Amino acid sequence: MAKTVFSGMKQRIKKIYWKEILAIFLLLLAIYFFRSQRQELASIIPHLRKADPKWLSAGLFVTVMYIFFQTAMYVSGFAAVGAKLSWLAAIELFLKRNLLSVFLPAGGVSSLGYIPSRVRKSLVTTTQVHQASAIYAFAGIATVFVIGVPLLLYAISNSAAVQGAWIGLGFVAVMLLGLLLIARSLQQKAGLYRLIQRKFPSVIPAVDELFGASVSGRKVGGTLMSSMAVELTGILHVYIAMMALGLHASFVIAAIAYVVSVLLMIASPFLRGLGAVELSMVYVLGLYGFSPADALAITILYRLFEFWLPLAAGFLSFAWKGKELFIRLFPAILVFALGVVNIISVVTPPIAARLRILKEFIPSSSIQESNLLVLFLGLTLIVTSAFLLRGLRNAWRIALVFASISLVGHIAKALDYEEATLAAFTIMVLLATVKQYRIKGHPRTLQVSLMTVGLVFLSVLIFGFIGFYFVAVKHFGIDFTWKQSITYSAKSFLLLTDDELKPVTRFGREFIYMMNGLGLVAWAFLLFTIIRPYLQPHSRKDDRSLAMERAKDLLERYGNSPVDYFKTNPDKLLFFSDACDAFIAYRIANGFAIVLEEPVCAAEDKIPVLQEFDDHCKKMGLKTAFYRVDENSMPYFNALKKRKLLIGQEAILDVSTFSLEGRDKKALRNSLNSLQKKGYTTVFYKAHHPLALMEELKTVSDEWLQVFDKKEMGFAQGVFDQEAIMQQDVIGIRDSQERLVAFMTIIPDFAPGECTYDLIRRTADAPGGCMDALLIELVRHAQANTFRYLNLGLVPMSGIQQPDSTAERVVKYAYEKIRRFRHYQGLREFKEKYASAWVNKYLVYENDFDLLQLPAALNKVMQPAAK
Repeated sequence: MAKTVFSGMKQRIKKIYWKEILAIFLLLLAIYFFRSQRQELASIIPHLRKADPKWLSAGLFVTVMYIFFQTAMYVSGFAAVGAKLSWLAAIELFLKRNLLSVFLPAGGVSSLGYIPSRVRKSLVTTTQVHQASAIYAFAGIATVFVIGVPLLLYAISNSAAVQGAWIGLGFVAVMLLGLLLIARSLQQKAGLYRLIQRKFPSVIPAVDELFGASVSGRKVGGTLMSSMAVELTGILHVYIAMMALGLHASFVIAAIAYVVSVLLMIASPFLRGLGAVELSMVYVLGLYGFSPADALAITILYRLFEFWLPLAAGFLSFAWKGKELFIRLFPAILVFALGVVNIISVVTPPIAARLRILKEFIPSSSIQESNLLVLFLGLTLIVTSAFLLRGLRNAWRIALVFASISLVGHIAKALDYEEATLAAFTIMVLLATVKQYRIKGHPRTLQVSLMTVGLVFLSVLIFGFIGFYFVAVKHFGIDFTWKQSITYSAKSFLLLTDDELKPVTRFGREFIYMMNGLGLVAWAFLLFTIIRPYLQPHSRKDDRSLAMERAKDLLERYGNSPVDYFKTNPDKLLFFSDACDAFIAYRIANGFAIVLEEPVCAAEDKIPVLQEFDDHCKKMGLKTAFYRVDENSMPYFNALKKRKLLIGQEAILDVSTFSLEGRDKKALRNSLNSLQKKGYTTVFYKAHHPLALMEELKTVSDEWLQVFDKKEMGFAQGVFDQEAIMQQDVIGIRDSQERLVAFMTIIPDFAPGECTYDLIRRTADAPGGCMDALLIELVRHAQANTFRYLNLGLVPMSGIQQPDSTAERVVKYAYEKIRRFRHYQGLREFKEKYASAWVNKYLVYENDFDLLQLPAALNKVMQPAAK
């Protein structure tokens, strides 16, 4: 009983996030301290403002040296285990690990498991990375201990209050000793090694590889020297902070404060001691006579140099990796922010002194109109930011024009130079990123829409003119002339106010509201018209049949893929090269031209055709993406600097070597024998099929779609199309009552010596072995017709063993962990029984930002085209 209770308590303790709780406690303690010292906090601002720029520059230089020596530690550490790491890769490694260490529990250690792609793609092995990381960590801890012992001995002799620091130093000493004992035991295969060998034998090969390598003592010495230099830069940062603030500077006091803060940072389980480090430094500096305000100012400057600047560099390092994503997102975020700032600027009162100056040059009525204009621009910019994310060229133009008007408007309404500065910065960013916005509207559609908008504008203005001209005097107290009617109608339509136009009756107010409402609707319609992308190109049905004939002729000559059959389906648009005998099959969705595989042409023409298609799409305002590209075709796309994402693997069966004999096929034989005993028979139907069979196939297909909650998907596969299936051979399975319970359609495969299938469907009561029986019959058909291979189709998301990018890691995780994609694992297991080989298939795209938009676009092109 007691044992059960103890075990239950132990499990509960394991579930408690004690590291996070401790980190939160330290943060709360720091917040309490800073809150209690709020007067001192307010008083440090003048200190920081008076900081000497020369010493601040020196601090920045030392920060650069700090990053340099941290990088040198990695370079030396890798050299110690016989690996060569470039300085550029080492800088990236340090900056990214330093950033992650702040957010990971026990980040100083756990972040060492992160390996950037630049390092993974270099010539170093994963084992060497772990070995070098261990040397890096050991050197960092060792030098803190070496420097800390004499400093703390000196500190204790002068102030007994620092004796508590021995706890941290003792922690470091125990850690060092523990690491040395563990490494020695594993290297010499002593007690700990034998324990692991007995309890976890599968880990031993990795342990042998990790601790069996020869390590260069001289290079390890270089790592220790670089680590000592890192500690020196930390002490210099505290000293420079003292000098920059004009305070009494002591190198010894700076060193003691630094060591105590580092000890706390090493011991901190989370957030790298954020809060606790500041608290300890303020306390230590206070022991040596610094006032709370001075101590806090020194600490803030030190942490800026030592913590926040390297942290910001880490953010930039991650951002640079996804610079395409950043380049696309940042302008949209800026435009959205400018829109919000415009609205806030209008609804908040202006600065009185600036407004008085402005009124000396600009009439009050113009200032009010500028306010309304800025408000309207703010609303429009917020809407425009969403279209910027889609890469619309017209959205970029609107954002540029309205940001420029906002700049003038902020100056004209209240001399708001802060908001005007944001508008100017937004303009510069938009100009710098103009190449990101290529999607255009179709000229004919845009012309018709603009004509419609013009008529709307004219109609509203005429309505306003008539309304003002014939309105009774009692509603506004004005007998409007025709000039006044035009003027007030235009102002109301443009959402501008006028002090002279004051309605005195309810009808007058409603008339003004109506004009403003009509104006708002008309302007919104104009905005929608300009930014609405034209997605479907104009096509002529008369040319369709000729294009199909030409495409089929090219397929007969150059086709080499099992999905070439679908490239001439009615849902595809066809691009024919002007320079070569070549065509590309694609569909358009969400501003993308999504191509099925690659060009159909001679191999030597593929790169020129791809370049020609890219240029064609740029003129149309479309981005390109290529779905289901074979691994052997990637050199064509690499030459054009395209990016790739592994989306799954295609299973290939070598039918010449396939046999049902052998122990590994016993379960398959039993399944087929069971079907035969139950009276199920396999039938091969040659095209052309009678209508009675087509009705049976349709019944099975409909039941499969309904019962198994499936949907027809096109683009790279077929749908149930009676006209198409009439021309295809079909394999069916009938039960003992001659009822059709499953079928498979055979389609042309343009890959030499290969055959394949398209639809494979069954009824709800058909035994699972029916699918195996259909495949076995197809194998026999392939063998009888001298085919060498059978293409079993794509298993999406599978086959990613070593992800090359964050996107591939996400796909791998989704395939393995998310229930929605679990059926792909079952599909993989089914095809594993037959596959002789697996071929990688890729999605090829232009930049990383496309990956945010491509899933929706792919989902759209997969939908069957409406007939």
